[in-house]
Amino acid sequence: MNRPKIRFRPLDGILLLDKPAGMSSNAALQAARRLFRAEKGGHTGSLDPLATGLLPLCFGEATKLAGLLLGADKAYEAGIVLGATTDTDDADGQVLLERPVPALDRAVLEAALAPLTGVLRQRAPVYSALKQGGEPLYARARRGEAIEAPVREVVVHAIELLDLGPGRLRLRVTCGSGTYIRSLARDLGEALGCGAHIASLRRLWVEPFREPAMFTLEQLETLAGQDEATLEACLLPLAAGLASFPRVELAAAEAARFAQGQRLRGAWAVADPAAVFGPDGAPLGLARVEEGGRLSPQRLFRGGGQDSP
Repeated sequence: MNRPKIRFRPLDGILLLDKPAGMSSNAALQAARRLFRAEKGGHTGSLDPLATGLLPLCFGEATKLAGLLLGADKAYEAGIVLGATTDTDDADGQVLLERPVPALDRAVLEAALAPLTGVLRQRAPVYSALKQGGEPLYARARRGEAIEAPVREVVVHAIELLDLGPGRLRLRVTCGSGTYIRSLARDLGEALGCGAHIASLRRLWVEPFREPAMFTLEQLETLAGQDEATLEACLLPLAAGLASFPRVELAAAEAARFAQGQRLRGAWAVADPAAVFGPDGAPLGLARVEEGGRLSPQRLFRGGGQDSP
């Protein structure tokens, strides 16, 4: 039986999705986009299929914020199994090596975790979405090719040991963009001499959504069965995604010029990017403020963001 064709529509806003385990971030995005009938959508950085938790989805004009949210700080809770190394650095992979787990206490673990905080040179997992030669590493890994995963500089702000049990531990990690929690687990396992991999992973928050009110796909499906107004009430406005950026407020005449892509001068502090708002509080776009208060438009929002929920 053929499904009725979905009639997509212009829709602006941000959805804080609680991604389920076993689903790719893109599959979760497309499922949500179909429910909302949103013409345009994007996510703000992939979660592994094994992972659950906050996946901010951007619809319509909010997709212009996706790249900025991708670079935001994030926090995770990770369950780690000690004594086994896998090819994916998580429980979805094949076990490559098993080793005995030494006697561990909180002091030993915290000493091993200390070098994994701060500015690090981290090797990405071989099974990752990073691209080499225009192709994701995981595609090459699945073909059995020999891969040298790239090493990148990342920032881990803090690691908190939440729980320690026989062969297992649980961590809370606060980190910057591009950090792989799978790599942290792998490197911790090597530091302990027994190997380790991620058994569970949940993203707790993404800046600026520190206390996110998330919705599962099941909840959204139930709301979609009621009426679209109830479903759309789940969306945050564009302004919510701009909360962590310096704010520039323009008078009506300045806002009109900015909306036409013109540069302005004013008593604004240097910022890149800055979130620009009109006199009615509607977001107009993103800009760079240079020395001397020169405001240069970078990305403009259609209709001044007024179509947002």
